[in-house]
Amino acid sequence: MTDLAEPLPGVVPARIAHPARGYVLYLGAAVLFALNGAVAKTLLLGGLEASDLSQLRATASFLILLVFVALTRRPALRLRRGEIPLLLVYGIFGVALTQWLYFAAIQVLPIGVALLIEFTAPLMIALWFRFALGQPTKPVVWIALVAALIGLAIVAQVWEGLTLDPVGVGFAVLAAVALAVYYVTADMQMQRPEPRDPVSLTMWGMGAAALFWAIVQPWWAFPFEALQGSLHLFGEAGPSVPVVALVAWMVVFGTVLPFSLVVVSMQHLRASQASVVGMTEPIFATGVAWIVLGESFAPIQVAGAALVLASVLVAERNR
Repeated sequence: MTDLAEPLPGVVPARIAHPARGYVLYLGAAVLFALNGAVAKTLLLGGLEASDLSQLRATASFLILLVFVALTRRPALRLRRGEIPLLLVYGIFGVALTQWLYFAAIQVLPIGVALLIEFTAPLMIALWFRFALGQPTKPVVWIALVAALIGLAIVAQVWEGLTLDPVGVGFAVLAAVALAVYYVTADMQMQRPEPRDPVSLTMWGMGAAALFWAIVQPWWAFPFEALQGSLHLFGEAGPSVPVVALVAWMVVFGTVLPFSLVVVSMQHLRASQASVVGMTEPIFATGVAWIVLGESFAPIQVAGAALVLASVLVAERNR
């Protein structure tokens, strides 16, 4: 197997030309994803199930991108047979399951805690390079892995017993695995001899996710009545916002735009670099959740979160 950290023979990866641009693009995506966490949790608390929200998000995003690509880059609508398997893996595991598992986790966990667990994905990528690709791993990576686990234990405050919902923790861990798949498969797409443009790649990823959900739970069973009415932001005293407006925000500013920014950024960044920048999302999301939903960390939990993020960063810098 080819090391993902190296270009394929005969291929000149275009994305290494402007790494600073890649970092800026990914930071923008992280901010939008963080805002979307509060919107998604508001919808979940309002009665939508995680699977319904994931299906709505993927399908609506696919349709919007399909129209855009059809109007601006029609040749990108053609699928090459050789790229279909990887696109299916990217869309089902990297998009559909990442979204669903994250939504399921934040139903019972604070957004910041769920994202902190999910964003241990870079450590899983490092383990993938070591055990699947046979890439040598420095001892400091294993030290960082242990430190990250200690940091998560501090965030969970294990000395006070099991304070976090174990089912939610399980969903968050699986979301980390799915996110690692997303990073690696997106990276592999960018390494193809004829890589797709970021918008059509995002479109087909959402399309595969939409197809997956249409098979798992047909549209005639979707609870459209849950999209009626309004929900309160900032608690009961906050402004009342129509559910359809929150859904529209989630689809456009919480999905189409940030996912496209992520894929564009990966024209300039490696999977390991992108996943490190993505670690800013838990920081942004924790701040948004504190303002919008009243979720906050105790000082000791902040220290644990910092240890986790620092450990992942050290592991990636030394992979």
